[in-house]
Amino acid sequence: MIQVKLFDREHEKDLEKEMNHFLRRLDEKSLLDIKYNVAAFPEDDEEEQIYCFSAMIIYRA
Repeated sequence: MIQVKLFDREHEKDLEKEMNHFLRRLDEKSLLDIKYNVAAFPEDDEEEQIYCFSAMIIYRA
């Protein structure tokens, strides 16, 4: 059966850490694909931006 695991973090290092933790438990042969996305949008009435780092791991269970 094919399954997905979704990750969503505000900081890229947090995303990396969580994904690596999940991948350690996954058999290498089960990994099918990894999709990655970054979104950025301005904070309300401020010059700063909010970032959203997300990824999806597709694997065979």
